[in-house]
Amino acid sequence: MVEEAPSDTPPPGGDAIEYRLQQQRILAEFGMEALRSRDIDAMLCRATELAARGMGAYFCKFLSAPDAERRMRVIAGVGWEAGVVGHATLGGDRESPAGYAFSTGEPVISNHLEQEERFRTPDLMAEHGIRRAINVLVEAEGERYGVLEVDSEDDGQFDADDLAFMQGFANLIGVAIERQQAEAKLAAAVEHQELLVREASHRVKNSLALVSAMLVLQMQSDDDPRVVRLLGDAQARITAIAQTHDQLWRGARVGIVALDDLACGLATALAEQAPRHVIDCEAEPIELSADTAIPLGLVMTELVTNAIKYAYPDGVGGRIGISIVRRDGRVEMMVDDDGVGLPADFDLKAQSRESLGTRMIVSLTRQLNGEIEMGRRADGPGTRALLSFPETAV
Repeated sequence: MVEEAPSDTPPPGGDAIEYRLQQQRILAEFGMEALRSRDIDAMLCRATELAARGMGAYFCKFLSAPDAERRMRVIAGVGWEAGVVGHATLGGDRESPAGYAFSTGEPVISNHLEQEERFRTPDLMAEHGIRRAINVLVEAEGERYGVLEVDSEDDGQFDADDLAFMQGFANLIGVAIERQQAEAKLAAAVEHQELLVREASHRVKNSLALVSAMLVLQMQSDDDPRVVRLLGDAQARITAIAQTHDQLWRGARVGIVALDDLACGLATALAEQAPRHVIDCEAEPIELSADTAIPLGLVMTELVTNAIKYAYPDGVGGRIGISIVRRDGRVEMMVDDDGVGLPADFDLKAQSRESLGTRMIVSLTRQLNGEIEMGRRADGPGTRALLSFPETAV
């Protein structure tokens, strides 16, 4: 519902071309800000500031959709007395300019509110001496969101070009609101997905812990040393996977494990099962994905378990060291001990054909796209195993 302005009425501020160019610049400025904004309220406040400037007016407000009592709240605005924005309400029925624009979806221009017969002039506007107003509907996701209104105290004229400017503002606001709502829904969906992943990982950890406990009970009830040893190896591997899943759901980022927490946590668990040994662990706080953390944790468990079983014969305890660092674009994990060392003719490839544990180490190293060396320490007695894999695998 538009009250036509005389075609020869010049726009506020003088030169018509410069006035329209200024409006286009303001639209462009707001478009960039609106598409970057993450705060709807701040975006609406900025919209009212720029819309008022573009229309050469002192007053502008954004009105919410009518509530259950058919009132539209001023949720953003400029020029109004203190206490208006955020609190004042106007009628949301068709008897008010904003209410009509919202109800019908049609823009409203009224250049002579004091003579207006189509609408009643809201008290708020009368109190501020408003003489003319222009209203446009803002829609988002196919729903009517609110009304953008520019008000002026002077005797000028709002015309069809001003309406196009205002409609451009309304369209940009609608797009920005849709984007923010879509991002909010996406964030909620991601948060829900993360919650499900955390819960699933937590349940996997609990289930593996139960299996580990059952293996311990079986070990305690079996007298065959070979069976006990095999059950112990399986229990250690399951514990490594369980602890990795525990780290996965506890971390700030779902599916990401801090290497220092994982490696040293596994070392602590292994030390509890081998009280005669001292297991030292130093690891840099490298973040790993689950796909990398699980095989790395298993390799470390196998290497430490081997050292516990074979490095110090006759039940004598000793030191086992774990060190994990970044070096030259690779991650290096070293497990060493001060024990009897490997046989002089030790061959990793040949050993992998005879030992399940060694075969697992070789296979998991290949999964990490890495390399592993095992042999006697060069600086003293004992064994040293060095696993190296590219940091890109992290």
